[in-house]
Amino acid sequence: MSTGGIKVVLTSPRVAPGLLTRAAWQVLGDADEIGASGGPSRPDVQAVVGSGLVVTQVESGFTEAWTWLSAAAASGRQVAWLVGEDGEPGLLRVVADQVSREPRPPYDVEILHGSYDVPGARLIDLVRVMDRLRRNCPWDQEQTHETLAKYLLEETYETLEAIDTGNRPHLREELGDLLLQVAFHSRIAEEDSSDDGFSIDDVSGDIVEKLVRRHPHVFGTVDAADAAAVEANWETIKAAEKQRSSVLEGIPLALPALALADKILGRAAKVLPDVTTAEPADEADRIGQELLELVREARSLGIDAEQALRGTAHDLAGEIRAAESTD
Repeated sequence: MSTGGIKVVLTSPRVAPGLLTRAAWQVLGDADEIGASGGPSRPDVQAVVGSGLVVTQVESGFTEAWTWLSAAAASGRQVAWLVGEDGEPGLLRVVADQVSREPRPPYDVEILHGSYDVPGARLIDLVRVMDRLRRNCPWDQEQTHETLAKYLLEETYETLEAIDTGNRPHLREELGDLLLQVAFHSRIAEEDSSDDGFSIDDVSGDIVEKLVRRHPHVFGTVDAADAAAVEANWETIKAAEKQRSSVLEGIPLALPALALADKILGRAAKVLPDVTTAEPADEADRIGQELLELVREARSLGIDAEQALRGTAHDLAGEIRAAESTD
């Protein structure tokens, strides 16, 4: 009797069903029998059946799957198993035990990857999880763009804090929380039956098109010798797209004061390079003008005034905590 064998084929649920490696298709084509659980409606099973191969449906459960596989292999047959979307960890543990045990079983056992995730593939998982939460979680179902606004602001500041502290694991976590807000708002908008509805694919598509459009030095034939030229190209293209009547349009007035002043001064330089302020009307006005001058000075030195004050404030907080710890 010829020696049988088991080939366990792992596939990524984030890759289109049937988009398998050449080695995986070779294994499936050479197999005397192909098995899978979970029903014939599985997209990957349908893809294999659509290619002209036969897939045997085995009762769900890793015990049943291994019993079927080992019996077929022990009889000298070459069998392949299509692992389900959940990765079937129970079956893989059994397979690993069989491969490592002594004496070895009277047939060959091999695990191979039939498809691999591409960069960004886990974003598909986020979309799926968000969809499931929106359909099944009472709290998530109640949320609107308006109720989520405070969380978006909070997560933004927590991300900035992670950048300030230089804590990379914290930054990783906070960027995930911020990404969740993008996915959540997009999922809510997808339910809008009006023409204003949009999906996460629309959001992603729009930003991809914008990035390509505004980087002609990368995706086109425009030359940009340095970062300043890149920024100039960006602003020229942006101005043509927006058709704004004022250089101040598009500046969010809810920005923190120093950041707002920096933005306005940057735009003002295009219209009034030597803009000056009037005589202060009172002490508050005087302080405001002095702060504005500091922002102007920071810009001339290439310093982010908002970040500079944030860093100094953090230093002061550190000194306060140090003083408290000595009391």
